[in-house]
Amino acid sequence: MRIAVFMLENNSTVRKAASVFGVSKSTVHKDITSRLKSLDKPLYRQIEKLMEINKKERHIRGGLATRLKYIREKEKD
Repeated sequence: MRIAVFMLENNSTVRKAASVFGVSKSTVHKDITSRLKSLDKPLYRQIEKLMEINKKERHIRGGLATRLKYIREKEKD
């Protein structure tokens, strides 16, 4: 539940939450998609909306990460 609250408060991704809490992204995903549903349905509904937004935006984040990677590589040369 702490991870879900963190994600909502920080508009965080699964990957970022996993990094902050020191667990795998698979663990975070399983906890917030399966376990949270049985523990706190209202919180689950909120995190479900955030997960959907993150899913729709992931191609943008991936493109930005790749762009930054090549910029850094070019700066090294």
